[in-house]
Amino acid sequence: MPASMKTLADWLAHAERQHPKTIELGLERTRTVAHRLGLAFDCPVITVAGTNGKGSTCAMLESILGHAGYRTAVFTSPHLVHFEERLRLKGEAIDGALLVPHFEAVEAARAEIPLTYFELTTLAILRCMAEAKPDVAILEVGLGGRLDAVNIIDADCAVITSIDLDHMNFLGPDRESIGREKAGILRTGRPAIVSDPMPPQSVLDHAREIGADLWRFGHDFNVSGDKQQWGWSGRGRRYSGLAYPALRGANQLLNAAGVLAALEALRQRLPITAQAVRTGLAMVELPGRFQILPGQPTLVLDVAHNGHAVAALAENLDAMGFYPTTHAVFGVMADKDLAPILSRIGPLIDRWYFTDLPTPRAATGAAVQAQWAAQNTRKDVASSVHADPMSALRAAIEAADPADRIVVFGSFFTVGGVLAHGTPRLQGKHLLSGA
Repeated sequence: MPASMKTLADWLAHAERQHPKTIELGLERTRTVAHRLGLAFDCPVITVAGTNGKGSTCAMLESILGHAGYRTAVFTSPHLVHFEERLRLKGEAIDGALLVPHFEAVEAARAEIPLTYFELTTLAILRCMAEAKPDVAILEVGLGGRLDAVNIIDADCAVITSIDLDHMNFLGPDRESIGREKAGILRTGRPAIVSDPMPPQSVLDHAREIGADLWRFGHDFNVSGDKQQWGWSGRGRRYSGLAYPALRGANQLLNAAGVLAALEALRQRLPITAQAVRTGLAMVELPGRFQILPGQPTLVLDVAHNGHAVAALAENLDAMGFYPTTHAVFGVMADKDLAPILSRIGPLIDRWYFTDLPTPRAATGAAVQAQWAAQNTRKDVASSVHADPMSALRAAIEAADPADRIVVFGSFFTVGGVLAHGTPRLQGKHLLSGA
């Protein structure tokens, strides 16, 4: 083992050099190394897959279980700013130094086996999680489900959130194909929570084929509510008079419904009180999911980077009320289908700031601008291209009036780029000048 590997940064750089492919789906290599490591959890494991809503679902599970007194361990990916965000123990991001011995163990165990960056880092994080002896482990699937490295761990309860078209080059050309991949996290005889109100038939078929305990939104659990509060009903339990989740957006109610179904399905092993549910939903935090930062102008951050997520973002922006001008900082990966993204949110955006991103997988700002220009029919919209998200945000701030809003959306790299030096708090130019 190289003596130079002393810090987390050293190991992450090493992981990037190990395998020619960024993504290579398949569990054989990862499972073999996990077996050599003796990797196992002696607590309930909840695995969460889906196109959108995975991070929010994990955060709500973590918040409710934490407020119920359980020691939680949560693995999510990707991260916004720091790699350490990928592992939270008891609600706190891991200290990077604590991951180093786990990278060393994975490196020793893998020997001749090549691992991708995601596989190597996932194994190190899972080993760290297992050794922390949590009361419950929550695992977010990185890509797909069936062949994702996270799926080497058998879930005691699986949650599948919304399913839509994304990563089609890996997962298939339509919702049915993608649903079949996501359903790979389900296990025989164990709860399978499907919070998508209109799931692909492939998910339901697979759950029945393997004999999973299927919990379906609209069948096994449901929601009701008005503008002030909402309620949940499931098999044998109801919650009424709940405050809406602290995470904003209409789609969060579906995520919360799936969370409560998962917790109900695991009630024998992880009993929780109604108060933990209320407090957990009211206190949940997750940066970059329709996160509204008050200031002048208003700043909205959202990692929406596919058609389905951008449609939800557009609905949420509509519900915010009137702003004279909406400025958008946007950067995205090269494999995204831009047409539905731009057509859905285009009518809401008055000034675009397209940005390059610090990864070879990203589309250049100029390429995105060209695609936008080719389909744009509005004469009153301007655009510009910037070297990085922070430069784009500065240009937007410079151009914006205090009553405007700025939306930063797209890739995790886009939102992470404006959070890299802390959470921005915008003050309008009239305030800065002392007027």
